[in-house]
Amino acid sequence: MKKMNRRRFLNRTATAVGAAAAFSISGTRSSGQVLGANGDIRVGVVGVNGRGSGHLSEYAKLSQVRVAAVCDVDLRVLDARAEKIQGVKKYQDIRRLLDSKEIDAISVATPNHWHALMTVWACQAGKDVYVEKPCSHNVFEGRQSVEAARKYGRIVQHGTQSRSGGFAKQAAIAKSGKYGKLLVSKGYCCKPRWSIGYKPITSPPHYLDFNIWLGPAPEQPFHENIVHYNWHWFWDFGSGDMGNQGVHEIDKARWATGGTLPRSVVSLGGRWVDNPDFRDQAETPNQIVSLFDYGDSLLLFETRGLVGKLDAFPNNVSNELYFESGMIKGDQFFPKGKVSGEPLVDVDYEVNPGGPFGNFIHCVRNRKREELNAEIEEGHYSSALCHLGNISYRLGSPQRFEKPKDFSSNQVVGDSVMTLLENTKAIGVEPEKTTLWVGPKLEFDAAKEKFVNNAAADQLLTRPYRAPFVVPERV
Repeated sequence: MKKMNRRRFLNRTATAVGAAAAFSISGTRSSGQVLGANGDIRVGVVGVNGRGSGHLSEYAKLSQVRVAAVCDVDLRVLDARAEKIQGVKKYQDIRRLLDSKEIDAISVATPNHWHALMTVWACQAGKDVYVEKPCSHNVFEGRQSVEAARKYGRIVQHGTQSRSGGFAKQAAIAKSGKYGKLLVSKGYCCKPRWSIGYKPITSPPHYLDFNIWLGPAPEQPFHENIVHYNWHWFWDFGSGDMGNQGVHEIDKARWATGGTLPRSVVSLGGRWVDNPDFRDQAETPNQIVSLFDYGDSLLLFETRGLVGKLDAFPNNVSNELYFESGMIKGDQFFPKGKVSGEPLVDVDYEVNPGGPFGNFIHCVRNRKREELNAEIEEGHYSSALCHLGNISYRLGSPQRFEKPKDFSSNQVVGDSVMTLLENTKAIGVEPEKTTLWVGPKLEFDAAKEKFVNNAAADQLLTRPYRAPFVVPERV
C-alpha cells in the first residue's frame, strides 16, 4: 500500500508555505492580488448556514489559512457566523466578495443551483475554489466549471470527501483485477426522506435577499419549503437525494469502474408518502433506481427515502462491488457461495493527505491540480451521473407497479427494483392503486456529453438562465 505519509505531506506543505510568503499572484491570478501577511491563504466562505458552518470549522484547523470573509443571502445567518470570527468581512452578494483583492479562494456551500456559476465567476476573478457536491445543477454547468478552471489556471476541489480516503482501497482493488472482472458497481442512498407537506406562498422575510437566493433559477414566489433545506426536492434548485447524499456514493461507484460517463442510462421510481391519499409539495422522487451501462460493467444506484421508520428497510448509505469471484461489502470480501467475509486483498494505492480541505489548501500553494484528491473534472463526471439518472426519470411515463420485463436481466439490478417496490408497499401503497414512473433507456455519447438522437433529453442537459445570473456558453 502506497499512501503518502504525514511527514512527507508536512515537509511538502512547509516548503510551499515558505515560498508562498514571497509569492505574487499577479503572474497567475487575473485579479493581481497577493497573499495575505505571513503567507496566509485568505478564504471567503459562501453559504454559511448548514454545510458552510462545517467549512468554517475545517479551515479553522489549518495553519496559515484565514477565513477573511463570509457571504450569505440571509443576514441573520451572516451576522451570527461573522460575530464569531475576528476581523472577518461580511457580504450578502457573492459578486462583491469576488471583487475583493483580499481573497485568494472561495469555499462554496450554497444550494446546488448556485455551485457552477460561483465556480465560473470565481475562476474568472482569479480565485481558487472548493465547491460542494454536486458541482453542477446540470451536465452543461459541470463542463463549464471544468473549462473555467482550465482556462484561468485555477485549483478547484470538489466536495466528494471520500476521494480523500475512505474508498480508495476498494477502487484500487476493482482496477487490479484480483477478484476478476467487476460486473456491477452498486451504490446506496437510503436515508429518511419523508413528506415535507405544503408551505403557503408568502413574502420573503426582510433579512433574506430572495433575488440573489434564486440566482440562476427561474423567477418564482417565495415559500418556506425552499429556504433553507427542502430546496433539495425541487427541480429548479436541487436534484433529489441522488444529487444530495447520493453523489458521494455514486462517485465511489464510478471510481471503481474507472470510467467517466456511461453508454446509456435508464431509471424508474416515484414519489410516495406514508399517506397514499396525500401528495406533498416536493417534485423529485424519493424512491429511484438508476442503471448506467459502462460496457464491461454496470453502475447501479439505489435511492430510497422511505426508510428509518420501518424495521425491514433501515437507513443504508454504502457501496457494494460485485465481481466474477464474489462481492466487496464494506471492508470485507465475500467469495461466491460463502456467507462469511474475509479481509480484502492488499493492493497499492495513494491518497494525498490532509483531508479534503487540507489537500485543497496544499494545492492552492503548490499550484498542482494533479495532486487534488477530488479535482473538478472528477466532480463533474460524478455529478453528471446524478443528472443523467434524473433525466431518464423525468422523461418517463406511468406504468404498472411491477418490475418492467425489459429493465435489465441482471440479478443484482432486479433485486434493487424489487426492493424499491417492496419498500414502497410497506408504507401502505397498494399496487393496484398506484403506478411506477419508468424512464426510457437513453443512449449517451460520453465524448460529446450529449444524448444520441434525443432532443428532448438534450434539452435537460442545460436550462434557460435568469439574467444576470447566467452560466456562460464561453467562459
